[in-house]
Amino acid sequence: MAKKFIDISAGLKAGIASDPAPMLPKIEYSDHKKGAANFAAQFPGLRPDQLPEGMGAAVETVTISTHNGTHLDAPYHFHPTMDNGKRAITIDEVPLEWCFSDAVKLDFRNKPDGYVCTADDVKRELDRISYTLKPLDIVLVNTAAGTAYGEPDFINKGCGMGREATLFLTKQGVRVTGTDGWSWDAPFSFTAKRFAETKDPSIIWEGHKAGREIGYCHMEKLGNLEVLPPHGFMVSCFPVKIYKASAGWTRAVAILP
Repeated sequence: MAKKFIDISAGLKAGIASDPAPMLPKIEYSDHKKGAANFAAQFPGLRPDQLPEGMGAAVETVTISTHNGTHLDAPYHFHPTMDNGKRAITIDEVPLEWCFSDAVKLDFRNKPDGYVCTADDVKRELDRISYTLKPLDIVLVNTAAGTAYGEPDFINKGCGMGREATLFLTKQGVRVTGTDGWSWDAPFSFTAKRFAETKDPSIIWEGHKAGREIGYCHMEKLGNLEVLPPHGFMVSCFPVKIYKASAGWTRAVAILP
């Protein structure tokens, strides 16, 4: 049966507003002409012009963190423990069955920037799209940040998922979620304002920290979620296997019948 593949990853690109300034990725491009010179240096007596059209290999040198680009966060990123005291697993230990499963999209594009979604918000959206969660469903959250990737205000765009919303999902057996925002939680700029007013530390990274109670993974900086149907598709999001790391980059793909 023919299937349709939709790329829901954001391209890793330098020079755009994809992260806070100290975290921005760097990419150095080495073209084919420079590659020819590199070949000549490794093969004594070889002149670059002796290679086909004087061209060698193109290579890129990339300086990034595991949280640049579309990536999957492991429970270890959130806290050293998960599942109420067990050692939190790192990205190389994430079960592969978590990363390829049926998926559902929650459309929260109408939520204002900085809004913290609740369990009731999730329940109402599931009712609206007539979907009942089952274990290992992958839940994607479409926010107003999705179309702002690379724009100056990207990291301050979109709603976030609060502690109770996150726990509602994980209590249904969901183990992988994702957002097209910079963070699963509300943008830091909005949380900082609320903290200044309330001095309540429990609101800081509350969606992430829900992993202390039930371990789960989430993807950040997804793309193209607006073109997906509410459900009836699968997602593949296997992370790069980095030893003892808090996250791994993923080429997340939605697969439709």
